[in-house]
Amino acid sequence: MLRWAVIFLVVALIAALFGFGGIAGASAGIAQILFFIFIALFVISLVVNAVNGRS
Repeated sequence: MLRWAVIFLVVALIAALFGFGGIAGASAGIAQILFFIFIALFVISLVVNAVNGRS
């Protein structure tokens, strides 16, 4: 998932470089959403592993 966030970020940067503001904004928004989903899943994974590791 982090890989897709980075891909959309690169697409947004390239689109912004060439002046496609709408595509750049949409790609940046998608990258931001994917990044936050990745962070949430990572934190949930850490909590689950910490809880299961203590038994």
